[in-house]
Amino acid sequence: MRIIIGISGASGAVLGLELLKALRAADVEMHLVVTGAAAKTLSCETSLGLSDLTALADASYDPQDMAARIASGSFSTDGMIVMPCSMKTLAGIVSGYADNLLLRAADVCLKEGRKVVLVPRETPLSLVHLRNMKAAAEVGCAIMPPMLTFYGDADTVEKQIAHIVSKVLAQFGILYEGGMRWNGCK
Repeated sequence: MRIIIGISGASGAVLGLELLKALRAADVEMHLVVTGAAAKTLSCETSLGLSDLTALADASYDPQDMAARIASGSFSTDGMIVMPCSMKTLAGIVSGYADNLLLRAADVCLKEGRKVVLVPRETPLSLVHLRNMKAAAEVGCAIMPPMLTFYGDADTVEKQIAHIVSKVLAQFGILYEGGMRWNGCK
């Protein structure tokens, strides 16, 4: 399996990091594009640098490299995950405004009929955000805000993140053992 991973500048850079780790464990070929704002957010929210993310991917691309392989539909992938997805990135995807490689890769996946999963990070949501999410769903994106879970003893931030990663990977048929599954009440 080959998946493009986009990490945009929304808060929650650790979501993208944990997604990369889970995909590495699942032996998925990853093609990573991290926006400049995402690199800044990563340094603000963690002690990590961009090289820590790119080391997990099979290939990484400069967000301004519009000649990269992932900018073309002839580069076959199983789809794309944008995690976290900023509202700016969401707006770019739904309007077809592909002015950077992350947006172009999403545009390519959509035009080729490939799965695109967006993990938008914002609260509260304005009517503009909601309309953009609706528009993204209408063009075929799966919208998966990182919602909290309260089952499976998800009592730490790490377990909450694992749950979100698990739900995202399930969109591609990948079983992630770190996530919680509903097993009924005890």
